[in-house]
Amino acid sequence: MSWLAVRVNAGDARDAALGALFELGSLGVQEVGDELVTHFPAGVDARDVIGAVQRAAPGSIVATAHIAAVDWSEEWKKGVGAHDLGALSIVPPWLSEGRDPARTVVIEPEMAFGTGEHETTRGVVRLLPDLVRPGDRVADLGAGSAVLAIAAAKLGAGHVAAIEIDHDAIANAEENVSRNGVADHVTVIEGDASLLLPLVAPLRVVLANIISSVLLELLPAIRTALTDDGEAILSGILFEERDTMLAAFARGGWRVVAEDVEGAWWTTRIARS
Repeated sequence: MSWLAVRVNAGDARDAALGALFELGSLGVQEVGDELVTHFPAGVDARDVIGAVQRAAPGSIVATAHIAAVDWSEEWKKGVGAHDLGALSIVPPWLSEGRDPARTVVIEPEMAFGTGEHETTRGVVRLLPDLVRPGDRVADLGAGSAVLAIAAAKLGAGHVAAIEIDHDAIANAEENVSRNGVADHVTVIEGDASLLLPLVAPLRVVLANIISSVLLELLPAIRTALTDDGEAILSGILFEERDTMLAAFARGGWRVVAEDVEGAWWTTRIARS
């Protein structure tokens, strides 16, 4: 099946042209700059559309083209790719075949944040291998899809608490944990990270990919929850905020162990000074 795409520039007769398009059977018209844009099934004759619009709005410029129908339930997948990030890769299910499960985090893209498409997620995953040790207790704050929690488990963490306050993200996180075969090591918990951190402590590693203002509020709770040799990886920070964060780290008794920059985003691994 194909569609007849129609673009109309009607000048001051915009309303008349709009009315003509709806009379012809258009179910929706989009305004794009000075143009009206709509689509009709392939059976509609382009000459009929042009004639009707120009009769209703003399002087209108009408352009038509036949375009192939697109199955958007599949087409959107082309915008989600595989991300190879050193020790681990993040991939959607339809690109996971043939990959080593031990080195692959498979995430079903849904509403929950964390598919590997964002620089902040990738920054954390790149810094993780040098931090996580076998058997570590880890908390992932603002877990979203649980991508970081799963990554930590794949790197050998003994137990990961994936804490997420958004109820709508919980089902996706649990599905991803199960899909990756790490349900014995990752527990998805719905709730406020600031309240739950003391309950899952002591922790050797804390991961938090959250906006910088929330990270600043959480720093004291993170420090209290960590073991003496514990460290945190923080992301969701714009590079232009780096100096502000460094000053806050200094005041709070933290030092930067490692950094990752991609695009406009800064990710950092910190430990007690």
